[in-house]
Amino acid sequence: MSLETPGGDASISVFQLAEWRQANTPHAVLDVREPGELEICRIENAIHVPMGQVPARLAELPADEPLVVLCHHGMRSQRVVNYLRDAGRQNAINLDGGIDAWAVEIDPSVGRY
Repeated sequence: MSLETPGGDASISVFQLAEWRQANTPHAVLDVREPGELEICRIENAIHVPMGQVPARLAELPADEPLVVLCHHGMRSQRVVNYLRDAGRQNAINLDGGIDAWAVEIDPSVGRY
């Protein structure tokens, strides 16, 4: 299975992530939002590293399974994915639409802001 989209950006839909989670497909979720945003909503079992701390904490991030990166709508997480891939982490994948899309499409119990 390829994680590359036709445009060359590594991304995944909230539907695909939900399928992975339901099937226990190996992956990790990296939430790069700020602590105040996490107080509003979060995805269970996500690793939290604010965007600005990712370079200093790179060694903490899984390298042996897909790493799905999320933020509010997908812009910050795409920047983090680009950084991670430039750093050799080809397992980094952006969550299209971020946690907002997750709340709308997958889990309406997740708060929105």
